Amino acid sequence: MDNSIEQANGVLGKEITCTAAVAWGPGKPFSIQQIRVQPPQKLEVRIKILYTSVCHTDLSAWQGQNESQQVYPRIFGHEASGVVECIGEGVQDMKEGDHVLTIFNGECRICAYCKSESTNLCEKFRVDPLRSVMRNDKKTRFSTQDGKPIYHFLNTSTFSEYTVMDSACVVKINPKAPLDKMTLLSCCLSTGFGAVTNTANVQHGSTVAVFGLGAVGLAVIQGAKTRGASKIIGVDINADKHIKGQTMGMTHFINPRDLKMSAHEKIREMTEGGVDFSFECAGNLDVLREAFLSTHDGWGVTIVLGIHLTPRMLPLHPMELFDGRRITGSVFGGFKGKSQLALFADQCMHQDGIKLEEFITHELPFNNIDQAFQLLVLGKSIRCLLHL
Repeated sequence: MDNSIEQANGVLGKEITCTAAVAWGPGKPFSIQQIRVQPPQKLEVRIKILYTSVCHTDLSAWQGQNESQQVYPRIFGHEASGVVECIGEGVQDMKEGDHVLTIFNGECRICAYCKSESTNLCEKFRVDPLRSVMRNDKKTRFSTQDGKPIYHFLNTSTFSEYTVMDSACVVKINPKAPLDKMTLLSCCLSTGFGAVTNTANVQHGSTVAVFGLGAVGLAVIQGAKTRGASKIIGVDINADKHIKGQTMGMTHFINPRDLKMSAHEKIREMTEGGVDFSFECAGNLDVLREAFLSTHDGWGVTIVLGIHLTPRMLPLHPMELFDGRRITGSVFGGFKGKSQLALFADQCMHQDGIKLEEFITHELPFNNIDQAFQLLVLGKSIRCLLHL
């Protein structure tokens, strides 16, 4: 790889060549190939990715489950950490060599959304699975060796040794933070933990049910434990999740396949009418309904974290909301990435209750990315960390 950087005012670099895992079609094995990566344009950053992991969002996108999002060739990946290699014009909050996290839900800090305390969405840089090009010129920064465009994914595209991102989607963190573990803050840990602390604002003594004990669900459990929840009930059809859930702080486990009643009926029985908060982390509408009905009437709140395929709609009748149960979604755990994620990273370094290492069940070299996906498909991994 050509590592030379031609600096102009200390910010602009050359096109480089590197290795990436390119998806050429739904469910096809990744092509580990050499690609060309252009230098960053205005308010963009080029990052050397050191660690990236595989999330269910990457899995469903790779499988092509949503036809409207099928664009190929494409570089997937969104949960990653790395080092700034060079910056584009106008970038002032980062410099070459800074340790950073990639975030799929950006923050410009100047739009009405970013200035609002009611949302962590950004008018321009919010998560958008349909976007596959950069905002500056509606073109890609990746290409094949013969110059054909390779498309972007979720503002990030981290299955590559180098990626180019809008600076609004890059967060500088403490250089003393362990980048391998900090990778989890790029998606799963922030999404689950933040849903508890920011979106639901779970209080000491609250009761909680978590439906789906993947990485996000386990992060919810950790968040609930740190908030002092009195009951944390994990629900999953994979019995192997029981031990991992207990390690994270779960107090009770339910496998719906072992019950003679519905999961929500069992939870109501265990909690004198239902939990205060339920978190749906499975991306399944039948599970969402169970999560909704598991909450206590009058005040129960359901937070939706799972990614649901279109065109199915909410499995609720409007009149059911008159019983006082509420339902809401949470993106990136309610964190404003640029403003708040670095502080959360510091918290994770120093708070004993946050067990980052428990999420990383496998580590593989980047070239073994197909194996990492297979581990997730088989339900054998929570997070498989790929080393670049």
